[in-house]
Amino acid sequence: MAFLSDTLARVKPSPTVAMTGKVAELRAEGRDVIGLSAGEPDFDTPESIKDAAKAAIDAGRTKYTAVDGIAELKQAICAKFARENGLSYTPEQVSVSSGGKQVLFNALMATLNPGDEVVIPTPYWVSYPDMVLIGGGTPVFVPGDPATGYKISPEALEAAITPNTKWFLFNSPSNPSGAAYSREELKALTEVLMRHPHVWVMTDDMYEHLTFDGFEFTTPAQVEPGLYERTLTVNGVSKAYAMTGWRIGYAAGPKELIAAMRKVQSQSTSNPCSISQWAAVEALNGPQDFIDTFRTAFKRRRDLVVAGLNACPGISCPTPEGAFYVYPSIKDCIGKTSAGGRKIESDEDFANALLEENNVAVVFGAAFGLSPNFRISYATSDAALTEACARIKAFCEGLS
Repeated sequence: MAFLSDTLARVKPSPTVAMTGKVAELRAEGRDVIGLSAGEPDFDTPESIKDAAKAAIDAGRTKYTAVDGIAELKQAICAKFARENGLSYTPEQVSVSSGGKQVLFNALMATLNPGDEVVIPTPYWVSYPDMVLIGGGTPVFVPGDPATGYKISPEALEAAITPNTKWFLFNSPSNPSGAAYSREELKALTEVLMRHPHVWVMTDDMYEHLTFDGFEFTTPAQVEPGLYERTLTVNGVSKAYAMTGWRIGYAAGPKELIAAMRKVQSQSTSNPCSISQWAAVEALNGPQDFIDTFRTAFKRRRDLVVAGLNACPGISCPTPEGAFYVYPSIKDCIGKTSAGGRKIESDEDFANALLEENNVAVVFGAAFGLSPNFRISYATSDAALTEACARIKAFCEGLS
């Protein structure tokens, strides 16, 4: 009898977490490594949010809470959806978890059966397919088109749907590409979904507030009200509020689904951190002006990185509409040899050689399901990004 679960053999460790760990090891050895692998804002959590957490501690709000969130936070989430997305939910339709990843995990665990398929656009966030596999489902990938910034077409979505499709798992703005779907592009996808009433929609809106150049964010149930009863709208406070370590994600959807997710959470983590929940209440209800400050900085960094990468021989980098990532193509670098003698036969080879020879850590594209590319997170200082681009250019100039 094998000791480890057969299911675990189907799952890979997170490549982004692995690269972040590698950066920490190299820095501990004294290497001057610029880490561009972690999807985490470098800004501090705003003071009003930290003050709310301190007040919660002082008030003794340190006990167990309801399994999937305190009433005050659920009410704040309902108000947020109404205010920002034009979606009406009641607290019974809301679930709060220890991060957006747990929300997604709970929903998949609560709904997937063997043979169920989950349609996922590529490039995808590294955890999506592995969570589907843990849940016993089968991920079905729809390649994004590089010509449109790695967005999928309605025709490609239609072709991927089968009688076994349970979910369409959608992320806009996207990790890793930063691509964001306009209202018109999203409407074209929702028209496909309306023709397939057995398909549910799980939309990961974590980067909702981080869009640029006047882009108008919309979410599927907002664009097509006919999808409301089969859509789980997922969000959280990690990215826009610089609260990654606080671990609060949330979702709203049909009561039956939310109840099933609550059951899963009741037998895993139980409630999210009580202090973090009170901090999230302030994040959603309190001042929002700092989001514009964050957005302005991210746009400046996006423009810096896109220009810097497009100046590198063999690299082509589209300009994304949102998030804090770029996903450049390195197809013209494949088959070459680095200055250090490393053969570049894949984007993983490129990323490893770049780290070893020029001390820049990026995540290779195969981790996100679409090659040959790599992902950069530009959620770090302008100075670090400028130096990183210079090092990447030197690396590319050394290829032969």
